[in-house]
Amino acid sequence: MMRHGFCSSMLIAGLMLAGAPVSRAAEIDPFWGNATIYFLMTDRFANGDASNDAAYGRLKDGDALRSFEGGDIQGVIDKLEDGYFRDLGVTAIWTTPLIEQVRQPQQEYGRSYAFHGYWPKDWTTIDQAFGTEANFAEMVRLAHAQNIRVIVDVIVNHAGPPVGGDDPAWPESWVRSTPPCDFATFTGTTSCLIAPGLPDIRTDSEASVALPPFLVEKWRAEGRLDREVAELDAFFARTGHPRAPQYYMIKWLTDWVREYGVDGFRVDTAKHVDPQVWAALGAEARLAYTDWKARHPSALAEEHDFYMVGEVFNFGLDDFERGIDRDYNYGDRRVDFFDYGFDALINMGFVSHAREPMPELFARYASDFEGPFAGRGMLNYISSHDDPAPLDPEREKAFENAIKLMLAPGAAQIYYGDELNRPLVALGATGDARLRTPMNWDALNTADGQASLEHWRRLGRFRADHPAVGVGRHLELSRTPYVFARRLDTAAQSDAVVVAYSASTPFTRTPAGGIFAEGTDVRDAYTGDICRVDSEDIICAGERKLALFERVPPDL
Repeated sequence: MMRHGFCSSMLIAGLMLAGAPVSRAAEIDPFWGNATIYFLMTDRFANGDASNDAAYGRLKDGDALRSFEGGDIQGVIDKLEDGYFRDLGVTAIWTTPLIEQVRQPQQEYGRSYAFHGYWPKDWTTIDQAFGTEANFAEMVRLAHAQNIRVIVDVIVNHAGPPVGGDDPAWPESWVRSTPPCDFATFTGTTSCLIAPGLPDIRTDSEASVALPPFLVEKWRAEGRLDREVAELDAFFARTGHPRAPQYYMIKWLTDWVREYGVDGFRVDTAKHVDPQVWAALGAEARLAYTDWKARHPSALAEEHDFYMVGEVFNFGLDDFERGIDRDYNYGDRRVDFFDYGFDALINMGFVSHAREPMPELFARYASDFEGPFAGRGMLNYISSHDDPAPLDPEREKAFENAIKLMLAPGAAQIYYGDELNRPLVALGATGDARLRTPMNWDALNTADGQASLEHWRRLGRFRADHPAVGVGRHLELSRTPYVFARRLDTAAQSDAVVVAYSASTPFTRTPAGGIFAEGTDVRDAYTGDICRVDSEDIICAGERKLALFERVPPDL
């Protein structure tokens, strides 16, 4: 897939020859610590090109919500051009895997196709149902033009199911088909099958293996065998890695960074792979990102680090489930994934913790970020593609849950449609298909849908303008109404905000907590109102139940 040689500049050539690693920063870049990441399931988000809906002859004969529905990269491009993500305050887009998937259905909660992107067949090309590499390049370019980063979902743990025909089995030198994971030990979690029918890539092996014959024949038929082999030869010569499965994967995945400027990886099933693999992937991805930026010095308005966030199931803040401080507890071994290239982990505990009142939730998280998670990133969410227990599946407390997610310490993941109260239940659908309903764009034609979107937009733009929201020090100022401040003071930047919220009684006066100087004007970013700091309080002319106070922007 790679078009550009690695030695595209003397700088990168020097790094390459010296074998110098590009390591993760000691502390997370505040941009990523405060990120608002829009996670979209590409097939379910927007159909921008109906001509690819039946790619590879796939039929729409799966069980309920288990066939390809038509969403594609062009649909994402269309929404970028409309300013949808920018207006929502999104700072990064995370797509489900776009690489080529197996073509035939597999039995998973019924007859299911690989619409979700997690049954890979060829890591070096885009699945035709999602579009083309030209589409992908345009998506990244448009996102970067709006200072929005692009995160792709990466899979190293497993291949797609070998159904037969167009989806042949991987060689035994590449995959294992037994035993099933028992999740009781490190080996019983990493060197095993996480699900029936999904071949486990031998990421624990350092033994050299030949390319799978079916992949050789596929590339030959597509007219790119010689190029792909030459690139692999160059990669292994440069790195000195053995031709083991894990290093093929690392080469293929980081090519998307080096060629197109992908800004980050969301790592699927991170706890099911030896963490040393993630360290190697992160190091190579950072080299690739440095290479891409050297070739595209004006593509990004701001300089930020490459970002790697991991899905470690059953792990989160406040010692959630298998968490012990920053460690994941395998039973016979503990692993701190932040020591293996990760800038952040997904906070699987948020949907449980967010059932608490907001003051307790925020205080608990602030304590963790000043303690074991200091300088590290965690990504909160209220719903996701494979968490069977979303915070509010009926969307009964959508207004307050949006506030909890968007104003909690840490980064925020908006799962596509959270902002429009997309249904998380579907008639006839089973298992995770209920979490993967098509995007409810028709909600934009309703007053409730427009009100919900506007609520999320105001919260999202406030987050984007103020890194203190996600990474600043938390200070509670009042319980009635609930008022807190966030302050960020570093050598590089200074930022401070005050937030007030009451679910019942509206207010006109809130404590300023010394954040804003006496006698100054401040702006409520939620309403646009200008208020005044007087006698250590922020005083507004009209009542409100939610206020997002900031210094008056200089352009007002």
